[in-house]
Amino acid sequence: MTTSTRVPGPAGLPLLGSMFDLKRDSLGTYLAARRAHGDVVRFTAGPPGLRMELYAVFSAEGAQQILATDSANFRKDSAFYQEIRESFGNGLLTSQDEDYLRQRRLMQPLFTRRRVDCYAAAVTDETAGLLDRWSTAPGGTVDVVDEMTRLALRAVARILFGTDVEAAVPVVERCFPVIGEYTLRRGYSPANPPRDWPTPGNRRAASAMEELYGVCDRIIEERRAEGDAAEGDDLLTMLARASGSAEGPEGDALDASEIRDQVLIFLLAGHETTATSLAFALHLLARHPEQQSRARAEAVRVLGGRTPEACDLDALPYLTQVLKEAMRLYPAAPVVGRRGVADAVVDGHTIPAGVDVVVAPWVTHRHPRYWEDPDRFDPERFAPGAEKDRPRYAWFPFGGGPRACIGQHFSMLESVLALAMVLSAYELEAVDQRVPVDAGITLRPKGPARCRLHPAGRG
Repeated sequence: MTTSTRVPGPAGLPLLGSMFDLKRDSLGTYLAARRAHGDVVRFTAGPPGLRMELYAVFSAEGAQQILATDSANFRKDSAFYQEIRESFGNGLLTSQDEDYLRQRRLMQPLFTRRRVDCYAAAVTDETAGLLDRWSTAPGGTVDVVDEMTRLALRAVARILFGTDVEAAVPVVERCFPVIGEYTLRRGYSPANPPRDWPTPGNRRAASAMEELYGVCDRIIEERRAEGDAAEGDDLLTMLARASGSAEGPEGDALDASEIRDQVLIFLLAGHETTATSLAFALHLLARHPEQQSRARAEAVRVLGGRTPEACDLDALPYLTQVLKEAMRLYPAAPVVGRRGVADAVVDGHTIPAGVDVVVAPWVTHRHPRYWEDPDRFDPERFAPGAEKDRPRYAWFPFGGGPRACIGQHFSMLESVLALAMVLSAYELEAVDQRVPVDAGITLRPKGPARCRLHPAGRG
């Protein structure tokens, strides 16, 4: 028989609870809460009348229950997800129930390993362009946060839009930060004005959404008009073909607005997450010359000066370990939210129905029960055989269960190939030793991660 106890948590301020702590430094607040109160913690936040309860679960076993074994009881019904849904559409990240199952069924063939491997050339072409630009970097120094953000955006936009990439990228670069900041601010606020009120923030966001939606809708309409005659193997063309096909169950196709929703979600999830993983992998290697040297030696040995291909992925195990360790320390989705449907007992504590629940890779990835000296950068944690004694959800940067990220193979492929090319061309020396971060829709660096570039010796 399962017993449960009351969930402990910080008292916070008398009137506002933990609101300021969570807004100022949610990641630090979660780490401190686990140390002080254990693996299930209850927070209260907000003024009287608007106060909310938030339950945070930090154990690997609890994360597995919420995301996988009891996933039907923990839904994407939170106010934060609703704000993302209204800004970026009802795509795979935000949809639920039959909408999600139908979308996943249609999208899955576009993300098989064989199909994803076909995207490698777009990644390596964009990385080659980045390395050419680096040859004239002022002072021989680059900010890998900015550089990897641009690389990941151009790569995913090229895979999505094909020949229209140059028209789409400037619009995304201009509009995404405006929409993202607006969504984040509303998602964390206890009360918001309706989106159609003419406040300055609403007007700025509406203008950015209109511009972003407009370029997507134009390209989608062109692809749909071309139908089977459309050339190219970009994702948008394949989506338009699939949605114009009579095959499949009636009503299974995506209409134009649903295609746009998928495009926007993949732009959001597909470039910010990969950019974070790449930027911090380079930042960590720049601070750890021994591991950087070993990773470079592997890349040079495997590639021998040629451009990498998808088939090289399995021949670059140490680079993969480096990337996994970077994703442990800097998970692109540091906090994952759900809302409980019914009462549930997690790690011996009752979480009541109707409250917001978060699992936090940022905390679980640093949990001393699973990771010795957890703040140390050590790619050997992911060496062959090293993972077998850890719980499945001690490391879950791609989420888990039925809602696990559909693009995780693409993210790993893109990151490892780009990393191999960068390390083959340059040795990196860290200028910034520490890069503060906070939690937005994804993990957000709060400052630069500058690296000094030295052309790598060929050997």
